[in-house]
Amino acid sequence: MKVMKWSVIAMAVAAGTSQLAFASAQSESKGFVDDASLDLLLRNTYWNRDHNNGNDDVDTWAQGFILTFESGFTQGPVGFGVDAFGLLGLRLDGGQGDMFPQDGDKWADDLSQAGAAVKARFSNTVLKYGDQFVSLPVMAGDDSRLLPQSFTGTMITSSEIEGLELNAGHFTADSPMGSAARDDGELKSIDVFGGTYAFNDNLSASLYFSDIEDTYDKKYANVNYVMPLAEDQSLTFDFNYYKTDDIDQRFVGSDGAPVDDNTIWSLSAKYAIGAHAFILAHQRVSGDTGYLYDEGDGGGAIWVANSFLSDFNFKDERSWQASYELDFSGYGVPGLAWKTAYLRGDNIDAAYYGGEGEATEREIFNQVSYTFQNGAAKDLTLRARNSILRTNNPAWNDVNEWRLYAIYPLNIL
Repeated sequence: MKVMKWSVIAMAVAAGTSQLAFASAQSESKGFVDDASLDLLLRNTYWNRDHNNGNDDVDTWAQGFILTFESGFTQGPVGFGVDAFGLLGLRLDGGQGDMFPQDGDKWADDLSQAGAAVKARFSNTVLKYGDQFVSLPVMAGDDSRLLPQSFTGTMITSSEIEGLELNAGHFTADSPMGSAARDDGELKSIDVFGGTYAFNDNLSASLYFSDIEDTYDKKYANVNYVMPLAEDQSLTFDFNYYKTDDIDQRFVGSDGAPVDDNTIWSLSAKYAIGAHAFILAHQRVSGDTGYLYDEGDGGGAIWVANSFLSDFNFKDERSWQASYELDFSGYGVPGLAWKTAYLRGDNIDAAYYGGEGEATEREIFNQVSYTFQNGAAKDLTLRARNSILRTNNPAWNDVNEWRLYAIYPLNIL
C-alpha cells in the first residue's frame, strides 16, 4: 500500500513542475441552474445466450430508462450542487438475474431505483457524497446490460494541475445492475486512491489502489502511448497491470489450496491506417486465483485487453487476441463501424475449478453499430454483438450469444 501511495504522490510532484492547471472551473461557474443538465437515455436490449452442457438458455427483451440530472455549482469561492438519477427497467419478455430480480421461479416485471448526491467544488476540485456512478480501473460500475450499477459513498476528484487527475473515495454500498436495493452487494467498505497523468498528447500513465474490507487489496498501473507514423497512420501500445493481495480465503478453489495473491497483465498493439485498425494483444494471469472483480469494486473493474464475452481471466490463463476494426466513415458512411476478433486462451488450472489438467477456451467476436447522423433519428445507435465461445473449462461452458441494442439519448435541459 505504501509503495503505491508514494508512487502516485511522486507522479503528482513531477507533474507539479509543469504549468498549473487551466483557469479555475469554479471561478467560471454560471450558477446552479444555468450550468444544469437533464438527460434521458432510452435503451432497448435483447439478449440471447444459447448454452450447451445442460445449462439453461437466456432469452431476454427489455426497455430501460436512465434519467440523469446534474446541477451546476453555486457561484462563490466554494460552489454547491446536486446530482440525481432515476432508473426504470421494463421486462418485455424472458428475464435474467443481471437485469431483474427473481421471486421464486418468476422474474419481476419491472425494476426502478433513484439516487442523489450532494457536491461541492473549490477551484478544480470536486467533493461528492451520495449515490453515484463510478468509473475507475479499480472500481467501476457495470453498464453493459439494461441499467447501470451504482455505489454510495464519497469521491474527491481533483484536476488542479494540467494533465493530472487525482481521485480518492470511500464507499459503503454497492447496488448491482439487476437489483433496486441500495446495497444488495452487501459491501462493508472500499477505499480507492490514484490518478492519471497525460505527459503529452501521445503518452499517459495511471496508478490506482483499492482496499475492499475483508475481501482483497488491489493495485493497477497503465501506460498508453500513441506513436504517429504518418498523416493517417499511428501505432498505439496499451499496457494494463493488476496486482491483487490479501485475498480472503472464501476464494479458495476446489483444490483446497490457500490463496493470497493474483496478477493479471495485458499488452496490446494497435496499428491504425485510415479507416482500418489491426490489433494484436497478449494477456497473462498468475498467482493463487483467477483475476477477481465485482466483489464490491464493480462489474466493470477489469480494464484489460482480452475482456469480451469471456474475460480470459482464469487461474494461470494465457491468452492471445487478433482483431480488426473498420470505420465506414472513410467510405462515405459516417456512424457505421464493425469490429471482429479472435481470442484463444490456454494453460487454465482446471483443478482450481473442480476439473483436471489444463483447460482452454476460444472466442469469435463480431460487433456492428450504426449511429444516425441527422434527421428525426439523429444520435440513435443500433448495435448488434455476437460471441461464439468454446471451452473445456469446468468453470465455464460453450455459449452462442447475441446482444442487440437500440440506444437513444435525449437532452432535456
